[in-house]
Amino acid sequence: MSALAPWIAAQRDQLLAQRGHAWLLQGPSGLGQFELALELVRAWLCDAPTPHGACGQCGSCHAVAVHTHADLCVLMPETVMLALGWPLPEKAQSEIDDKKRKPSREIRVEAMRDAVEFCQRTSARGRGKAVLVYPAEQMNTITANALLKTLEEPPGDTRFVLASEAAHLLLPTIRSRCLGHTLHWPDEAQALQWLQAQGLAPEVAQAQLRAAGGRAQDALAQAHAGRSPAAWAQLPKALARGEVAALADLTPAQAINALQKLCHDLQASACGAAPRYFAAADLPPPPPLLALARWAQALTRAARTAEHPFNTGLMLEALVAQARQTLHSRH
Repeated sequence: MSALAPWIAAQRDQLLAQRGHAWLLQGPSGLGQFELALELVRAWLCDAPTPHGACGQCGSCHAVAVHTHADLCVLMPETVMLALGWPLPEKAQSEIDDKKRKPSREIRVEAMRDAVEFCQRTSARGRGKAVLVYPAEQMNTITANALLKTLEEPPGDTRFVLASEAAHLLLPTIRSRCLGHTLHWPDEAQALQWLQAQGLAPEVAQAQLRAAGGRAQDALAQAHAGRSPAAWAQLPKALARGEVAALADLTPAQAINALQKLCHDLQASACGAAPRYFAAADLPPPPPLLALARWAQALTRAARTAEHPFNTGLMLEALVAQARQTLHSRH
C-alpha cells in the first residue's frame, strides 16, 4: 500500500475540521477521490480520532483495513469492488460464482437498498455509521433515487461520502444534498517527490507523470501495471508505422484512452500549444486539424463500446489502422 499523498492528507484535515453529514468529493480521475473518502470514513469511525485523521491502531482502524467493519457500508460497482479487494454481499458473490451473471459495472439498486437498511440499524461499535459511494456517477437513476430520502435525512448518526470522477452525471437532487469539495491538483514538484518516495526513479516518475497528464495517482498506477516510459514515448511513431504491437498489452479501453491522449497532443501541436501527455520530440508532424477532429469523434464513439465483448485483436487492429490513416492524412 502506497503512503498517503501529502495533498490528500491536507484535504482530509481540512474536511475533518468541518461539519456535515454528506460530502461529495469531485474532480477528474487520478486525484485520489477514493483515497480521500476512505480517510474520512476511517476518521469518523476511529476509536481515538485526531485532527489529522484516524489513529491507525485501534480495532476500528484494523476492521476498515481488512474490509470487515460492521459500521461501514461501501457501495461500488461489483467490478470495482473485486478489483480493490472488497468483499461482495454473499448473494451477489454466489450468483457470480454460479455463472448466473457477470459482475455489475454499475452500483446495483439491490446494493443501495441494502445500504438504506444498513442506515436504519444501530451502530455496532458506538461511533456512528458511514456509507462510502464510489464512483458515485455509476449509480443509475433508480439507484440514485433509492438513496435520496436517506441522504437528505439520514437516520441517527450515519454519515455519507460520495466520491466522483464525473459529478456532472449525478442527479442534481443528489448534488444538492451534499457539501461539495473539489479535489486539489498537486503541483508538479510535489507530485514528483511523492512518486519518487514510492520507489520510482526520477526519470521514470517524470515520464509517468507526463503520460498521466499530471495526475500522480494515475502515474503510480501505470508504473505498478508495468507500463514502460520508453514504450509510451515510442507509441506515436509506432502508430504512424501501423504497428499493432504498440497497443498489444492494453485493453481496448486503455488503448482508446492512449489514442485520445495522442490525438489531444497532436491537436495542441497543430495549434502551436505545448503537448500534455507526450514530449514534443516524440510526436510525428501533426496532420490537418480537420483530420484530427474526425479522429477525435471516432475515438469518442469507440469509447462508448470499449467494454463490449468484441474480438480484442481485431478491435486493436482497427484502432491502429485508423490512427495510421489519420497520422498520414493530408486533408
